[in-house]
Amino acid sequence: CDSLPPAHYKETMNTILVWIQQSETKLAMPQVAVTEYEIMEQRLRELKALQSSLQEQQKGLNYLSTTVEGLSRKAPAEVSHRYQSELEVILGRWKKLSAQLVERCQKLEERMTKLQRFQNDTKTLKKWMAEVDVFLKEEWPALGDSEALEKQLEQC
Repeated sequence: CDSLPPAHYKETMNTILVWIQQSETKLAMPQVAVTEYEIMEQRLRELKALQSSLQEQQKGLNYLSTTVEGLSRKAPAEVSHRYQSELEVILGRWKKLSAQLVERCQKLEERMTKLQRFQNDTKTLKKWMAEVDVFLKEEWPALGDSEALEKQLEQC
């Protein structure tokens, strides 16, 4: 019958629904504040892998859209409408998931940049504090030696 989609349609629909469900579950996990760069890198790799997986599923989504379009020309209106509604729900979840992935990647990359900057600043500060510590432990010239005292104060 022309008004029913091929078996491949149902298989593709189920595959995409399962994938969306698993991805939504992964993204629904609470975001724990992390201050370790390595863990942030690992999370970013996981998000990027999810984005790649999303792109791989795109072919199936395109197939579903094309099939529903074809059905809308051949099938009775109520059948066609049912499949279009089903597809719209999937597309809505797909777009939301895609946008969440992009947003999470951007936020994580921003945090990683800030953390790296902070770590570099901290390193610089520690180095400076160590130099100051050495300087403060140096012997100070006698009070009468104003030239040496002036040089040391300039260094300060």
